[in-house]
Amino acid sequence: MAPKPPKPEQMKIPLQQPIPYRIWGVGRVRLAGSMMLWESTGVNLHCVQAIAGHRIKSVNRYWLHDDEVTLRSNSVVYHPSGRYEVNVGIYHRLGLPVETPYPAPVGELSASGLWTNDHRGDGQASVSFWASAGPAKYQRSWFPYGPPMLSVEADLALCWDFRDPSQNPNDPTTWKWTRNSAIIIAWHLCFNEFGYGLDYRKALLPVLDLWKEEADICNEAVPLAAGGTEPRYQCNGTDTTENGPKAGLNAMLATCDGHLVQRGDGARILTVGKFRESRCAVLTDKDIVGHSIQYDVLFEEECNRLVPKFTYPATAYATADTDFFEDAEAQLDAGRVLSEEANYRWCHRWRQARRLGKRDWLRLRERVKGTLDVRLSGINSVYARWVRLETPQRLPRLSGQLLENRRSVIALARGGFTMDVIRHPANIDAWVPEVDEGQQPPVPLAPAISRVVTPVLNLVQAQSSNGSVLVRVVVVDPQDASLTPVIRYRVADGGGGVPGSWIEQQYQDAVRSGGYINLTTGTVPADTLLQVGVAFISSAGTYSDFSPTEDIRSTADTVAPDAASSVSVTTASGAATFNWVAPNSGNYAGAKIYWNTVNNFATASYLGPPKYGSAGSSNAVTKSISAGIRYGWIVSINGLGMEGAPVATGAFTVS
Repeated sequence: MAPKPPKPEQMKIPLQQPIPYRIWGVGRVRLAGSMMLWESTGVNLHCVQAIAGHRIKSVNRYWLHDDEVTLRSNSVVYHPSGRYEVNVGIYHRLGLPVETPYPAPVGELSASGLWTNDHRGDGQASVSFWASAGPAKYQRSWFPYGPPMLSVEADLALCWDFRDPSQNPNDPTTWKWTRNSAIIIAWHLCFNEFGYGLDYRKALLPVLDLWKEEADICNEAVPLAAGGTEPRYQCNGTDTTENGPKAGLNAMLATCDGHLVQRGDGARILTVGKFRESRCAVLTDKDIVGHSIQYDVLFEEECNRLVPKFTYPATAYATADTDFFEDAEAQLDAGRVLSEEANYRWCHRWRQARRLGKRDWLRLRERVKGTLDVRLSGINSVYARWVRLETPQRLPRLSGQLLENRRSVIALARGGFTMDVIRHPANIDAWVPEVDEGQQPPVPLAPAISRVVTPVLNLVQAQSSNGSVLVRVVVVDPQDASLTPVIRYRVADGGGGVPGSWIEQQYQDAVRSGGYINLTTGTVPADTLLQVGVAFISSAGTYSDFSPTEDIRSTADTVAPDAASSVSVTTASGAATFNWVAPNSGNYAGAKIYWNTVNNFATASYLGPPKYGSAGSSNAVTKSISAGIRYGWIVSINGLGMEGAPVATGAFTVS
C-alpha cells in the first residue's frame, strides 16, 4: 500500500497540467517531463518541457512519439522514414544555476511577453522543440501522428562519490554521474532537494567506511554466461514530488536488496544484498525476553511463483518480465499457481533483475519467520542485517542458525526492541550464470517505415589484444542474412561533459552462430568510458534504429588472476569431475579446463565453456572424457579471458 514512483510508461508522455509536480531522477532514464510552454504562432509550434528539477549530466537520445530521431549539426531532426523532413528542431538545457533561454520561442513570443529572455529555467533541466507546418499535401506524411510529442533519454543527477577524493560534498560542481545504488541512496538521503535533507556529517561520515564497502560491492563484477561481467547493482529511475521521499528510497533499496537502519546518533547504515560475517551480530538467551516464531506459512500467504519485473531499455524503456521462479511441487499441493510480482522498476538490466528475484524467491520459500523481543543489551543486533542465535535454552531449535533482521523498532514495553526476522537462506548468494540467468526477455517487433528490425544487445565487453583494447558486442541474430550490423561508439565525455563524435564500423561478413552475432571493433581509446550502440543496415542502405546505448570502460585487464588451489579429480565411466577452489583475486572471473592423454599442457585440449564464478568459490565441473589414463589442468581467467598459470590435476584414470 506504500506509494510508488510512476511507471516508466507514464514518464514517456509529456504531462499537461497548470501546476505540475516537479520531477527528479537518477541514472539513465527515458522521460518527457512537464510542459512549460505549448504555443503556436502562425505555422510554427513552440514547446518547452521541464524534465528534472535539478542539474543533470546529459541528454543522449530523442523520440518524437515513438520515432527515435537524430539531430543534424543545426539541431534539426532526421528520421530514416522521411517524417518531419527539416520541419522540427530540438534543443536541451542541463539545469545549470544560471541557464540560457531558448532563442526560438523568445524570438517569436517575447513581443507579447509570453516567453522572454527572463524565462531561463535556472536550475531546471529542460528540452525544447519547434515544429513548422508543411504544405497540405505533405502535412499528413510529415506529421502522421499530429503535433510532435517529445521524449528523451537522459543521464540525470550528479552525485557525491565519497570514495573519490577529488569530489567535495560541499561543491556540487565536483560531483559525477553514477548508477551505483549505494552512492545514489546516500545522495537521496543527504543532497537531493526532494529527498530527506539529512546532514551528511551526521548521517554518513561516522560510518563512511561502511558506505564505501557497500558502494564497492555494488560495483563488483558479476560474471555472465556469455562471457564478460556486469556491475552487481545499478539504479535508474524517476519520481515526482507528488510522492514523499520514502517512495524513491524504497525503489532504490529494491535495486540492491538493500537494508537501511537509523542509528541512535542519527547515522544511517546501509547493507546491500551480499552476506558478510562482518555485518552479522549475535543474540544469546540473555538478550531475548520474548519471541513469536512460526515454522510454516498459512495458505493465504503461500507463494509458489515469483515474477520479477524491471524496466527494459530494449523495449523503449517499458516494463518487462524476466523468466519467473516457481516451485512445481508446491503448485501441485496447492492445486493452483499462487503468483506474486517482484517490482524492480528502477533496475534496467534483466540479469540484475534475475539476481534480485532469486534472493526474494528464496526468502519467500523460507518457512521460519517471526518476531523477537530484544533487551537493550542486544542493541547492536538491531543495527545488523544478520543475527546469529546462540539460544540453547529459549530457542534450542534455532540455536546456531542465521536469521535476517527485516525490521526493528523500539518497544520499551517489551524490553527494548521488537525485531522481525526470517531464517536466512543458506544458498542465497549462490549464482551460476549458465543456469540462473535464464533467457533474455524478447523484444517484440515494432512497425516502422524502414521495416528494419532494431538489434537486441546481449553483451558488451572490453577485450585486450597486444596491449590495445577492443570492444566485443554480441547481438541476438534476427535470422535475416540481408542485414549488415553496424557498431557506433563515442567517448562519453570528450571535454566539459560533452560526448565525443560517433564513430561507426560496419560488418559485411559478420559471423552468425548459435542464435547470436559476434562483433568486435577495431582499437578503441584505452581506459575511457565509451558509449556503444548497434544498428542494422538493409540491402537498400536503410538504417534501423540504434539499440539502447550501453556504457563500458575500455580497460585492458592485462593482469592474470592467481592460480586455482585444492585441485582434484574424481572419475566415473566415461566422465571426470574437476574440483578446485578459486583464488582470492579481485580480477578472477572463472576458469578453463584442459586435458591430455600425456602430461604435456602445451598440447592439451580445451574443455569449454569456461566455468564462471566468484573469487574464493568452490567449483566442480563434470566433463565427458574417453577412457584411459588422463591428465588435467585448471587455468584461471580474468574478465577479458586472460589466463593465469595452469594447475595440474596429476594423472587420473577414466574407466
